[in-house]
Amino acid sequence: MTETLTQRTDLRNVAIVAHVDHGKTTLVDAMLRQAGAFSSHGEVEDRVMDSGELEREKGITILAKNTTVFYSGPSAQGETVTFNVIDTPGHADFGGEVERGLSMVDGVVLLVDASEGPLPQTRFVLRKALAAKLPVILVVNKTDRPDARIDGVVSDSMDLLLGLASDLSDEVEDLDLDSVLNLPIVYASGKAGKASLNQPADGGLPDSEDLEPLFATIMEHIPAPTYTEGEVLQAHVTNLDASPFLGRLALLRIFNGTLKKGQQVAWARQDGQLKNVKITELLGTKGLSRAPIDSAGPGEIVAVAGIEDIMIGETLTDAENPKPLPLITVDDPAISMTIGINTSPMAGRVKNAKVTARQVKDRLDAELIGNVSLKVLPTERPDAWEVQGRGELALAILVEQMRREGFELTVGKPQVVTKTIDGKVHEPMELMTIDTPEEFMGPITQLMAARKGRMTEMKNQGTGWIRMEFNVPARGLIGFRTQFLTDTRGAGIASSYANGFEPWAGPIEYRDKGSLMADRSGTATPFAMINLQERGTFFVQPGAEVYEGMIVGENSRADDMDVNITKEKKLTNMRAASSDSFEGLTPPKRLTLEESLEFAREDECVEITPEEIRIRKVILDAGERSKAARARARS
Repeated sequence: MTETLTQRTDLRNVAIVAHVDHGKTTLVDAMLRQAGAFSSHGEVEDRVMDSGELEREKGITILAKNTTVFYSGPSAQGETVTFNVIDTPGHADFGGEVERGLSMVDGVVLLVDASEGPLPQTRFVLRKALAAKLPVILVVNKTDRPDARIDGVVSDSMDLLLGLASDLSDEVEDLDLDSVLNLPIVYASGKAGKASLNQPADGGLPDSEDLEPLFATIMEHIPAPTYTEGEVLQAHVTNLDASPFLGRLALLRIFNGTLKKGQQVAWARQDGQLKNVKITELLGTKGLSRAPIDSAGPGEIVAVAGIEDIMIGETLTDAENPKPLPLITVDDPAISMTIGINTSPMAGRVKNAKVTARQVKDRLDAELIGNVSLKVLPTERPDAWEVQGRGELALAILVEQMRREGFELTVGKPQVVTKTIDGKVHEPMELMTIDTPEEFMGPITQLMAARKGRMTEMKNQGTGWIRMEFNVPARGLIGFRTQFLTDTRGAGIASSYANGFEPWAGPIEYRDKGSLMADRSGTATPFAMINLQERGTFFVQPGAEVYEGMIVGENSRADDMDVNITKEKKLTNMRAASSDSFEGLTPPKRLTLEESLEFAREDECVEITPEEIRIRKVILDAGERSKAARARARS
């Protein structure tokens, strides 16, 4: 039989990629609305694709998710075309999700903000798309922003595409530079649900009534899935989900053949073994929900149940003539942190909290199933593990999810994952882009220089804002964000993406102020805190329980200091305990989880419980700490 490539003209698989907060999830909402995915009488909340609680709180996409839009507009020529839309994360820390998302699609919609333009995370995802030779559609979103600069953003996007294409020309064979630069441009406002091929005035809405120009552009420029006629079944596992009724669900992109409910297939595992399994349930996506179907053909994205230990990157193929697909590869982790059980004197105080090493290890193993960019390695201690990920934010999100699930943990300061190249230690680098008002240029340059950052480019936007690019060690960005927001008074925007490895840049001073530690267990008193507040800034409230070695504040000087925060007023027959006054006490600074991880030094860690986040010294006893410090100094 001669093998011929056939197209599925009734299908389009497309990923929407963008930087954080450029509006891709809002645009997907509008596409679903206009395609009739929501009933007319149903109440629809915004950002339906951001289904996770943390995604809604932080306003970012963390997991790659897919939805189905059934399009039957003018460009469909009387048929109904199924758009499988993959909403990918815009943050480089979730790069494993991006690579999985791109393995499911035949083209990408690049979404850029009409004011901010392409930013580092855009560059990261776009590089992956061009390396996979996927066609690109440029969508300039939020054209109705008062500070929109559409011409400048289109020019910046073209410069970015040209730069990436020239970088990749040596790595990727047969990369068509002409097709990369001759991409279609759509101007849109996802919030208003309008798109046009005609460029509106800066700050104006597109001249169309709906998103039809966007649908038509996808129909024309995103190729329909192709498959080999007569080829055996080949389906790639690109994501995992769970159902309370069906157990683990594997999301598949079918490349060849047909998958049927009840079919016996070969499961090609990561270790190379083949195992025959039965498809007990086959589910297709309709809008935002899944419904049982009998069969699915090439190009379709479906979910199957009945395979308990299936993992991302594995293949379902024909049982009699198996032809597995290659595994999904992701970039190496750059940041690591140690996660273990809670070892503080207050461990186990929260009712029904998960405190044992077995529970923590099982949860980390469960995270590995769905998160391909994460690694969990053993440490010298049996109750702690080194968790490696793409970035500080990705690891902080994991810890926050575990905290909300009822775990008590001890988390160490984030560290970088180094490599030895030609006998020399190399560390991961980041390309950091900073947008800031002109008056903050001096403090930002000083801050980056202290963290071994080298400025590679500076542009004045002509609007009172400047854009600076720095090449900086990844460890220089640990704890950077809080100081950056302080220096720019909350006005600066900073984002970065991985930029290879370079030789170790030397020591970096993260904090110029020391810690205030409680020197005994007890309860923090207003009397002690009022007397001590000139020493620094407190992190605990009056009445909070403290223990020896717990960090209760930040010292105003560079060295650490043990303080007695539990000291009580001496009572006489002339003074009563009730005369304590809070009026002279400066309100304490409450740190979030991310801020606590940024604040901690190498000899400090963060104690996390479902109810409290505390920072403490790794060695709680002051005498033992001073011995360890002397030993470090000698070595």
